[in-house]
Amino acid sequence: MNCDTAAAISLLNAGAVRTRARHLLKLGLEDKLPNFRVDLSRLGDTVDLVVTTMRKNYPTLDMPFHARWRHFVVGGVSRYDRLATAAGSAEPPVRARSAFDLAIVSVLLDAGAGPQWRYRDAATGKSFGRSEGLALASLDMFARGAFSSDIKDPMRADAAVLAKLDAEALQRAFQVTNANPLVGLEGRAELLRAVGRLSAARPDIFARNDRPRPGGLFDHLVAKANDDSIAAPLILSELLQQFGPIWPSRLTLGGVPLGDCWRHSAMVTSDSTTNLVPLHKLSQWLAYSLIEPLQQAGLTVTDIDGLTGLAEYRNGGLFVDTDVLALRDAKQAGRKHDVGSELVVEWRALTVALLDLLAGAVRDRLKLDAAALPLAKVLEGGSWAAGRAVAFSRRADGAPPIKVISDGTVF
Repeated sequence: MNCDTAAAISLLNAGAVRTRARHLLKLGLEDKLPNFRVDLSRLGDTVDLVVTTMRKNYPTLDMPFHARWRHFVVGGVSRYDRLATAAGSAEPPVRARSAFDLAIVSVLLDAGAGPQWRYRDAATGKSFGRSEGLALASLDMFARGAFSSDIKDPMRADAAVLAKLDAEALQRAFQVTNANPLVGLEGRAELLRAVGRLSAARPDIFARNDRPRPGGLFDHLVAKANDDSIAAPLILSELLQQFGPIWPSRLTLGGVPLGDCWRHSAMVTSDSTTNLVPLHKLSQWLAYSLIEPLQQAGLTVTDIDGLTGLAEYRNGGLFVDTDVLALRDAKQAGRKHDVGSELVVEWRALTVALLDLLAGAVRDRLKLDAAALPLAKVLEGGSWAAGRAVAFSRRADGAPPIKVISDGTVF
């Protein structure tokens, strides 16, 4: 392994995300960043909002982890659990592979919908936007066997089917029209095709006990477990290394795809990773979402706080809308920014570091420790929901305070 390859692999983990995000926050607190000012004196207001949101949504503070599974709950009922129960009893590994298939496909489709798109739920007649709508649309596709090669076994995602998925199929399933546009449709379809090709090409990873499918990663992770125990950061590292090739037109180093990793001039190091800021938002969202299927299959998942907060527009918008972060040039709020721009990279990295501070302050306020209130619960109970609530209170369409040009593969 050459030096650049080793350096690249050093960025494919949660520790690298946290370390580099904290470095940029340190520079922000020294007023040395080009795009944002950081005002921690306003963090108390953010904490107030998050705690209020937590108590409203979870009066007993018994919050689940932040995961894709929460978006499958409609009217207090988990649509996925109902489908899995209706499908009949299955051995834990069989159900886990199916859950992995759904989580992987659904999370990769959940990269920001834009403010206009809505999904009409046939069961209730209600319309859902953004993450909730994307979740229901993907679950409905999964339930009717749109990703399966076996009509008798619909609740699976086979590599051969994913590899041939076209944008038109997603357009129909997601109810996309000129009047109901969904940003990044082709980007989402290509991500799933890439997952299909990759799963088919790596039977040693994705077909240990079944035909090739992304859910075969469950068996790979089981093999990595030690005494039926696996650390959450290891789940992420495996996701980053195994799915690295699926990401389009991204940076590579030493021949290694870096995924959701971008350049920022203030991130200076003495090796070939200088200026590189890893964020791995969708991969971490997926890592959080794989914890419950692993637990349900009998594994113990440790060090969940080893994962970081998610560098996305709801958490990031929370800090902008509560004035912890302020643009140096206020006019930038009215402009659209490429996801790889220094402004967006800076915003996202500061979000990751500030979420750690927020979680600590929320624990102090509620007199709970990290074991009782891990970051994954702070994200679910408060920061994401609070970010959305404050966005709607400030902007009629609930859009984030900073406009990002999305290709459907980042947020």
